[in-house]
Amino acid sequence: MTSVARAIRAALLTPAPRAKCFAAREVARAWRKGALDWRFDVTMPDTPAWPEVPQLLPPAQMPKRRRGGSESGRIALWHSLAHIEFVAIDLALDMAGRFGAEMGEEFVSDFLDVAADEAMHFALLARKLESLGTHYGALPAHAGLWEAAHATRGDAAARLAVVPMVLEARGLDVTPATLERVAAAGDTHGAKILTRILDDEIRHVAFGTKHFLRCAETQQQAPESLWQNLVKRHFKGSVKPPFNDSARLAAGLSREFYAEIAH
Repeated sequence: MTSVARAIRAALLTPAPRAKCFAAREVARAWRKGALDWRFDVTMPDTPAWPEVPQLLPPAQMPKRRRGGSESGRIALWHSLAHIEFVAIDLALDMAGRFGAEMGEEFVSDFLDVAADEAMHFALLARKLESLGTHYGALPAHAGLWEAAHATRGDAAARLAVVPMVLEARGLDVTPATLERVAAAGDTHGAKILTRILDDEIRHVAFGTKHFLRCAETQQQAPESLWQNLVKRHFKGSVKPPFNDSARLAAGLSREFYAEIAH
């Protein structure tokens, strides 16, 4: 029987977007069915395989996206969201494969579910781009999204603190305003996609928070102070308001975690 680690590694090393989506969902399905062996007999790659396009640029070199209702602005928005969800597939797979042996079966189940969700989100956004006459890879994309994973590759608590509890939590803050603009522009289809993504991301942040709390308990540390120390040490950006406090609280992320270090 194939090991869960080998199945995850194979998905991470699948470069083509549609194939990676299929691979991520297949790993999650095989795991749920009991078709993968609980063995971590291979290491995860430092960097996943990605397609030749989109061109990945440093954040400072990314073109500024214009707000407003222009066609190019709408395409840039959906392309940016698609890229975030594409990288999120690998973030979730790597989380399960890199830290699963130490964190346990529930941890692997949770983050393989996240990977399957992110694959579904990407597929929805890729089809949205196609409906606009374009495709994923037509525009450059942000090269910095994997940096947080690389910086926390040796510490499960740090990875949980930064990826679900900072980066994905930021999505809870900004998505409602984007959804409102999309709905106001009459794009009901786009609004439905964003509503689905927002609902799922609350659950993803909740998974991260749940397992982070277990790390804090194991280390016999106060969760809030441990999280703040890890974020200060491993996250290059800042934790910025405005915050969607209700969505964060629904995910178990109370203001006691982030209010003190917010900028």
